[in-house]
Amino acid sequence: MPHHRLPDVMHRWLPGTIWRGPAAERTVYLTFDDGPIPEETPWVLEQLAEYNAKALFFCVGDNVERHPEIAKQVVEAGHQLGNHTHHHLSGWTTSRTQYLADIARCQEALERVRPQQQPFFRPPYGRITPGLSRTLSAQYQVIMWDLLTCDYDASYAPEACLRDALRLTRPGAVVVFHDSLKASRNLRYVLPRYLAELAERGYQFAAL
Repeated sequence: MPHHRLPDVMHRWLPGTIWRGPAAERTVYLTFDDGPIPEETPWVLEQLAEYNAKALFFCVGDNVERHPEIAKQVVEAGHQLGNHTHHHLSGWTTSRTQYLADIARCQEALERVRPQQQPFFRPPYGRITPGLSRTLSAQYQVIMWDLLTCDYDASYAPEACLRDALRLTRPGAVVVFHDSLKASRNLRYVLPRYLAELAERGYQFAAL
């Protein structure tokens, strides 16, 4: 069974991190992890443009260095870029020194694309320690999530992925998709239908 939400105890374990956005109106906050890549990210931008939807793309720095033109397309379309480490590292198993250096390298790559942007960070896999979270919160807005679509799970049928994403979406939700090859099958089925259904329900799509 896919785990779409982390337990509420994690909110207390990681104080200062953001799990939801303002929920006064019917707004969801779309995020995309692991890009940018030419196979998926431009397609995502096309889907978002149909609904004037804005999103926050948490980029792997190595992908930004490989595909800076794709990262620039994200910015030019009015979206935001966030830091997802340079090599998609786990904050639980990587040394503190290496982890922070990897984040700094990713940030350098992002700033070459868009200087002086608002610094956002999301830990890969959601794996971060309270100590790292406190350190990073001094420089970044550390963004977690309210709804993980689990689109990367190859055993998850696209129809079920869509059904569960719609069922669990609520106003203010920070929603995670992945613009990655691993998620491609579910992403390409779910995202356009998800956007269409929520738009029909009167939702807006904003970036944090």
